[in-house]
Amino acid sequence: MVELKRIDVSVRAERAILLHAILHNGQNNKNSLIELKSLADTAGARVLDSFVQRRGSIDPSFYVGKGKALQLANLCKDKDVDVVICDDDLTPAQVRNLEKVIDTKVIDRSELILDIFATRAKTAQAKLQVELAQLEYTKPRLKRMWTHLSRIEGGIGTRGPGEKQLEVDRRLVSNRILALKKKLRQIEKRKETQVKSRKEYTTVSLVGYTNAGKSTLMNRLTDAEVFVEDKLFATLDTKTSLCQLGNGKKVILSDTVGFIKNLPHNLISSFQATLEEVRWADFLLHVVDISSSDVIEQVDSVNNVLKGLGCDKKPIIMVLNKIDALEDTSVVAFFKSKYDNALTISARNAQGLEKLKQKIVSFAEKECVEIKLVCSVSNGKLLAYIYENSRVLNRTFADSSVSFHILIDEENLSKLYYLGGEGLSITHIL
Repeated sequence: MVELKRIDVSVRAERAILLHAILHNGQNNKNSLIELKSLADTAGARVLDSFVQRRGSIDPSFYVGKGKALQLANLCKDKDVDVVICDDDLTPAQVRNLEKVIDTKVIDRSELILDIFATRAKTAQAKLQVELAQLEYTKPRLKRMWTHLSRIEGGIGTRGPGEKQLEVDRRLVSNRILALKKKLRQIEKRKETQVKSRKEYTTVSLVGYTNAGKSTLMNRLTDAEVFVEDKLFATLDTKTSLCQLGNGKKVILSDTVGFIKNLPHNLISSFQATLEEVRWADFLLHVVDISSSDVIEQVDSVNNVLKGLGCDKKPIIMVLNKIDALEDTSVVAFFKSKYDNALTISARNAQGLEKLKQKIVSFAEKECVEIKLVCSVSNGKLLAYIYENSRVLNRTFADSSVSFHILIDEENLSKLYYLGGEGLSITHIL
């Protein structure tokens, strides 16, 4: 296979200026610029300044007005800037026009996030997912971002008449994208099988805005020893571990990649295998940085991602973290009035963790009935239904029958009777 060689678009150790357009309709607020600086810091850039323009709408050619672009060019020259980082996604034309005027590399929000993911990816799966997202992002921008992807020389049978290097590049990228998707589908199938195999336990998935404290909470509740750092997207790979809740109660807890406002669509689609934990979880712990000045928007962003994954109807416990750093407690009252299952904790100093464990136990046992049943081993449909829709506490085989001790939702009990027929024996446990 021909090796793909890409110009390094990372912003590590580069001198940067942030570019931000504030629209009169209230979009693109100041918190967005603060977050962009955090993203740039995480990528390793040295942010020298920010350049802001108030506009009625985004300029289709230059993002900001051409006059402002000329002012930005002078600022970049004076400060010896290496890269301009835009707070919104730019079209290829906008990037091309800005770079022509400014004479400095310009990248947008998505490209910055992809760069961070590329530096954070450690496992083979994460690297494949990031590479796929990068290729899908860069494919329509090949003219700007890529040099020669191959050294194919002209010859009989190698090129069609008049085919240009850019067309060869695009074909190579398309082939690589197809290959990556095939590999990731295989991983996704294995991941789905792994998640299904844990049905004997209640499965709980941690979700939340990046840097909300999910990994710290995971370490408090389990022995997972998840890597923790006060930077955005400190971990990309899902970590799964057994959580002991006391009195013999256990759940499987999974820490997933953090979400962020305007998370690139390519990243969400390429991380399907990683997010499989969220889809198959019995319920979610939505970890919220209650001390953030942008907390409401962050919660909305996470909810939007969950909706896109089809997980917005799952039972959710709102975990209001970092209560020890909160100055104005009125925001707590707001969240508790809006969400029935909201509680405050501090993962850093273990405040409120016992109440959280009790809440997890109540959710795990909510609307479940505990039963023992005996059925024929030949009833394949019933056996499949039991494994897929209940938590198996114990199972024993005897001759042509099998005995189960299970926890099952009340709404699934009627179908259990239907599939079992006359040969089913059920004993309810009070």
